[in-house]
Amino acid sequence: MRTETARRLRDLPRSSFATTVARIDQLVAAGEDVVNLCQGNPDLPTPPHIVEALRREVLDPATHRYGSFSGLLELKAAIGDWYAAHHRVRLDPETEVAILFGAKAGLVEISQCFLDPGDVCLMPDPAFPDYWAGVVLARADMRPLPLRRENGFLPDYTELDPVTRAQAKLMFLNYPNNPTSVTAPPDFYAETVRFAAEHHVIVASDFAYGALGFDGERPVSFLETDGAKDVGVEFISLSKMFNMAGWRIGAVVGNRDVIAAINLLQEHYYVSLPPFIQRAAVAALTGPQDCVDELTAVYERRRDIFVAGVRDAGWPVDEPRSIFAWLPIPGRRKSAEFADDLLTRARVAVAPGHWFGEHGEGYVRVSLLAPEERLREAVARLAAFSRSTGDLL
Repeated sequence: MRTETARRLRDLPRSSFATTVARIDQLVAAGEDVVNLCQGNPDLPTPPHIVEALRREVLDPATHRYGSFSGLLELKAAIGDWYAAHHRVRLDPETEVAILFGAKAGLVEISQCFLDPGDVCLMPDPAFPDYWAGVVLARADMRPLPLRRENGFLPDYTELDPVTRAQAKLMFLNYPNNPTSVTAPPDFYAETVRFAAEHHVIVASDFAYGALGFDGERPVSFLETDGAKDVGVEFISLSKMFNMAGWRIGAVVGNRDVIAAINLLQEHYYVSLPPFIQRAAVAALTGPQDCVDELTAVYERRRDIFVAGVRDAGWPVDEPRSIFAWLPIPGRRKSAEFADDLLTRARVAVAPGHWFGEHGEGYVRVSLLAPEERLREAVARLAAFSRSTGDLL
């Protein structure tokens, strides 16, 4: 029998990360020592009190049944309390919070909820590639919002032509940003709310790294802006905040019409996230937050070690404000060629900038989610690679 997938599935982009990770695994299996700075996969364990909460909850037979389709109200309330405590944002747990099977799922779902074939979505460039998947599945069109260094890697809405402004229905934002590792100031979000309100664009703000504020500065939430809930929503993840990446739990908060749409779609995709995971997430959000501060301090030390090392090697780099470093490539080499050469000759894996979009060319992204000694080893290999190839770092 001949089978042919739907066109929407054939058009889905293949994950470059998966291909590179498979290559890394092959090298490691062959005995090679690879410093993997390609992925944003937390390397530290989930805090013990959260693991203990999961153990306790999974022993309760009540958590073995299907949960509420839209998630536990106690978890939604905990998310609301977290936003009130950290960002002075008030949320109605019943109408302004949706539980997600990881923030990534919601970032794909929102396009399917609001984009019809031919509709326009404004997409940061560079951006986290998984945003693209939902737009492709909706058969919608993407128009770039270039993120340039000279503009602080913030989009300039005045660059959009009148037709694009009129057609746009959805817009993605992400600060602290992946891959450029910059944060957004309050006046940018105020400008964004004005733009979205004027042109009737739904804002999808990805705040996955919002709990990790370096140098004592907590990143600004989009929802802190007056009028933000009128025009959009924000996605949060427990993956980076509490090292719960494998638990697959996140949330989207804000505009109640958007929340209702996502809940409706998820009623058909899922029954509910396992209740024992949701209860453990409540323990994470309402329990001691020292673990978040300690984790932030670990990442900050790693950043300082890596940045000092590459600067000593002659490679100019802006101070990262998140768990990634966005490094300009020396000379005029293409990012894919440079990253491939670095893996082949120095056994250091990084993500080529073009994976994140056309305006990512000329850069590579380095993940700081590796122990300090591995980051020092990566810096030493980068310096040796530079000397051997003649590239000026």
